[in-house]
Amino acid sequence: MSNKLYPGADIILKSLEMEKVKIVFGYPGGSVLPLYDSLYHNDNIKHILTRHEQGAGHAADGYARSTGNTGVVFATSGPGATNLVRAIATAQMDSIPMVVVTGQVLRDAI
Repeated sequence: MSNKLYPGADIILKSLEMEKVKIVFGYPGGSVLPLYDSLYHNDNIKHILTRHEQGAGHAADGYARSTGNTGVVFATSGPGATNLVRAIATAQMDSIPMVVVTGQVLRDAI
């Protein structure tokens, strides 16, 4: 076992890769920029940029429905996360597999 420390963003992406995720939808923002930095260096997961977090959520839902694969969404904290609520509720009510990853600011900044 290695004692090497990995950034949380790298761990999230590696976990998604292990689950065979190939596409992620999202809209970058301040608190998820470390995740987007890691995604930039990742050749195994494609990012689909949307104009709004709500669109990203519904795109992930549609992707999951049409392919049978898990839809994955990245969004920033605060309003970015709340913009995903309708898509999350839709996926939950219809038992659609979707993973949503949102950022959070440091506790001192709250």
